[in-house]
Amino acid sequence: MATQLESPCFSDAPPIAADVARGVTRLLCRQDQFAICEMPLPNGRRADLMAIDPKGGLTIVEIKVAKADLLGDGKWPDYLDYCDRFYWAVPPYLAAILEEERYLPGAAGLIVADRYDAAIVRPAAHRPMAPARRKAELLNFSRRAARRLAAQIDPSVGEAF
Repeated sequence: MATQLESPCFSDAPPIAADVARGVTRLLCRQDQFAICEMPLPNGRRADLMAIDPKGGLTIVEIKVAKADLLGDGKWPDYLDYCDRFYWAVPPYLAAILEEERYLPGAAGLIVADRYDAAIVRPAAHRPMAPARRKAELLNFSRRAARRLAAQIDPSVGEAF
């Protein structure tokens, strides 16, 4: 059985979700932010992408590629306590929906992406985490990234987690 560490980012999702993730990752890299996919959070949720910037700021990106999935998503506010910035990332045909008030356009940023690139359409509000939460999340992020790298050297590393 393949573990999360052995599978590529978004292997269970439609190919377009992986395309959006790729475009967003390219955008984040140009901003000197580096992301990992499928980041587990302490509240049991899993962020599609979580990125870290040079100052230790954390950004969560929630990817949606289907209108029904976007309209039915009620869990995304659970991510807000675990990042300094929150973005939606969607293909161009879903961007207009995210202007609705229930998606908190004053707080949540919007990225439009395809497999080749992405653009920030609306910046995310900066909502700094409390210092204790930041320390815990930075440790979680760092250890998850290191564990994934270690599993590339020895796949049995991932089996214990």
